[in-house]
Amino acid sequence: MKFTLSALPTAMMTVALMSGPIVTYASTGSDNIESSDDMTPVTVTKIVDADGQINNQTAQTAQTAMAPSHTLAETHAEHSALNTLIDPITHKAVDNSYPLEVSSFLSLEQAQKLLVQVSPKIAANQAAIAASEYQTDALRTIDNPLVFARVSASAYHLDEDIDLSSLRNGIVNEVNNTVDNAVPPIADLPDLPNFGELVGERIPDSYNIKRSGSTTGAGLGVVWPIYTAGRTDALTGASDARTQEAVADSILDKNELYNTLIERYFKAQLAIIAAYLREDAYDTLQQTDHMAERLFEEGFISRVDRLEAQSALADAKSESVNANNDARLAMIALQRLLRTDYRIKPTTPLFVSSRPLPDVSYFQDLALNNHPGLQKVAAKRAQAQQLHALSDTGYKPTVLLYGYGQLEKDPSWVAGISASWKLWGGLDKTASLASSNAQIRQADLSEIEVSDNLLLLVEKNWHDVNNAQSRYQALQSNVDLAAEVLRLRRLGLQEGVNTTVDVVQAQTQSLKARTEQAQAANSYVQSLAALMQSCGTPLAFNAYLNAADIQLPTLYTE
Repeated sequence: MKFTLSALPTAMMTVALMSGPIVTYASTGSDNIESSDDMTPVTVTKIVDADGQINNQTAQTAQTAMAPSHTLAETHAEHSALNTLIDPITHKAVDNSYPLEVSSFLSLEQAQKLLVQVSPKIAANQAAIAASEYQTDALRTIDNPLVFARVSASAYHLDEDIDLSSLRNGIVNEVNNTVDNAVPPIADLPDLPNFGELVGERIPDSYNIKRSGSTTGAGLGVVWPIYTAGRTDALTGASDARTQEAVADSILDKNELYNTLIERYFKAQLAIIAAYLREDAYDTLQQTDHMAERLFEEGFISRVDRLEAQSALADAKSESVNANNDARLAMIALQRLLRTDYRIKPTTPLFVSSRPLPDVSYFQDLALNNHPGLQKVAAKRAQAQQLHALSDTGYKPTVLLYGYGQLEKDPSWVAGISASWKLWGGLDKTASLASSNAQIRQADLSEIEVSDNLLLLVEKNWHDVNNAQSRYQALQSNVDLAAEVLRLRRLGLQEGVNTTVDVVQAQTQSLKARTEQAQAANSYVQSLAALMQSCGTPLAFNAYLNAADIQLPTLYTE
């Protein structure tokens, strides 16, 4: 059972390869290596398999003893219900996942597809991209009409004594003054009544108010920013640029993961080859030790020669055990990266191409056009440009249409248009524009620096690939010489011409030559992967793999 965290589609970029003659072919269909350059056959009798067990098998039965490979079952989210699964490494629950059935036999291409689906880092980057895209979508509607409704309901109770004495005195005085001014003094008229007092007698000194009840209301309003001086476009553009930066970061991480996969995948293959060679050396020394024992019993060699053969055999056994443990550890590292709870058996062999690489300028052009580091710098520049546009709107007006109406039998309403300007205060527009201009300049200069570093990195990786290719081809003569010397030394031991020390030394040289050549092949593969990553096209590595004319043996085949 396996689970996937993401299902990003991956675009594979291929590169043109220059044609060249095929000089070597190595069959990987069995454990017996056959090649046109007469490489010494490798016989393996013991290797740690994916379950951590030791299998005792001869080269003749190795192919039939191994289980057939299976195709990676790619299950997509739309075809399987999402649920919560347990991560096999950390044992933590992971939501929104779906199961994947994964074979323990994986080619590099299958491992690459699986890596994209199960990597937590890639899934986390996808979540960051989605969050940024949603933020941009939210900003796109910021200048759309805003329609809102208001509904209210309230209850009240009022109980209050109001003091009316001052009001009464004021009314009395006002009435008296008015009467005096309106009626002129006339002799012999009787005294008129005091109208102020008459009015004042009807006004109490205080009045108690008691009221209670409830009110309800409802209304509908709209606000529409019809002109924002480009602020909305600037905010949306800045958010878009942040999304592009998140995408560039995601591609950088994915390319790095592809490179890590190639590193671990072929280190596992190299460790398996080393275990092959150590076991082969151990088998040879077992035969040498048996021969030395017979010669010692017959008196043809001294006791010292016999002890030297036993010591060499003990050392070879120890080295074989160590090599098996190293192979097991390398396979565990690959297992952890692909997040399986069982060992991954790599089926794609180490390889070397005898064809020359295209000119370094070809790869440098690839890097300048495809490397996500430059895409990230471009996203930073776009953000600075949008901030500059936003700062430039500092003193421009904002125009709004607005309206509000009450939903009643006899409704009241209001509608209008408003415009507002910033006259003074807030952020300094001049300083903001200067800051954004400096950020644009920073991005421009960063692009130059990143481009220079990329060109130098591509040049270095290109030379590393060529050096590893030359090294592998040069070591072939050492392998052939060591194999022939070992054959002659063993024959000489049988004839009494050579000693066991001669055979052990020849065996050591043969093992060294074959190991060095395998290491050179791994250096070629790792340098090629680094070159493709520095070009921003890590999956172009597969095109070189498929076109390689030299392949090293592998224990696990599809």
